[in-house]
Amino acid sequence: MFIGHFGVGFAAKKLAPTLSLGSLFLAAQFIDLLWPSLLMLGVERVTIEPGASGITPLAFTYYPYSHSLAMALLWGLLLGGIHFLLWHEKRGAVVLGLLVPSHWFLDLLVHEPDLPLYPGDSPLLGLGLWDSLPLTLFVEGALFLIGVLLYGRNTRPRDSGGRWGFFALAGVLILIQAGNLFGNPPPSVTAIAWLGQVQWLLVFWGYWVDRHRMPRSVWSD
Repeated sequence: MFIGHFGVGFAAKKLAPTLSLGSLFLAAQFIDLLWPSLLMLGVERVTIEPGASGITPLAFTYYPYSHSLAMALLWGLLLGGIHFLLWHEKRGAVVLGLLVPSHWFLDLLVHEPDLPLYPGDSPLLGLGLWDSLPLTLFVEGALFLIGVLLYGRNTRPRDSGGRWGFFALAGVLILIQAGNLFGNPPPSVTAIAWLGQVQWLLVFWGYWVDRHRMPRSVWSD
């Protein structure tokens, strides 16, 4: 899953208006932001196997530190805890802490049975929605559309950057999703790891867009 996670990040702005969209993206995509670095270090492994599922050519053979439920909960506790220690803001800490493991539960819908519950000799889970392109498009598209609409309804642009930057960000996410679904398989695992790091640019873009918008709850006409 890709844009579905970003959709959840967009939607979470309604729950925590003081949090930047960049922080919400960071939390919602945290384990996929961590995973490329663990691939580069050889800590986790993936193989390229066209036909591994109906959607992705990747077989996720070993990723317990980024993609197990136990570690997702731990990463969420850590991220939420850091936010609380820095800003003493309970609502934002809770939202960030819950967004991180939300990634695992959304991945559970689409992945083949490859998601561990914990590092070690764990059962592997996954409902395999990726085997159906129409269902994948519907679920991810619905999550993304709802998230974008909620963010748009609960914030207003301060300037043209906030208006057009928001639309451009949503459009780029859709283009990346199309490339993921219909593009050629990546040439190597190294390429996967480096391309995965590009997601940080989307997080920074989220911070930029949010600086050019403001929550409607504090808007004064």
